[in-house]
Amino acid sequence: MPESKGREKRAYTPPAKPKKAKVGNPPWFVPVMLGLMILGLIWVVTFYISGQQYPVQAWGRWNLGVGFGLMMAGFAMTTRWR
Repeated sequence: MPESKGREKRAYTPPAKPKKAKVGNPPWFVPVMLGLMILGLIWVVTFYISGQQYPVQAWGRWNLGVGFGLMMAGFAMTTRWR
């Protein structure tokens, strides 16, 4: 009885490894985060030291809101820092 020809098997190639997602933040992230917090602190301190005349006299006590808003924006960025 004749022998059947076998098929040639391909060499095993393992599946390609998926590329790892880049973990981390862009290089500008930390300087902006720290800059916002420091700018907010400087804004509030300037407001108190100048007797409520600077940075913007027309805003009055809203200068505190601006300063604390800048600090909170920087703080909110810390939650995304990796």
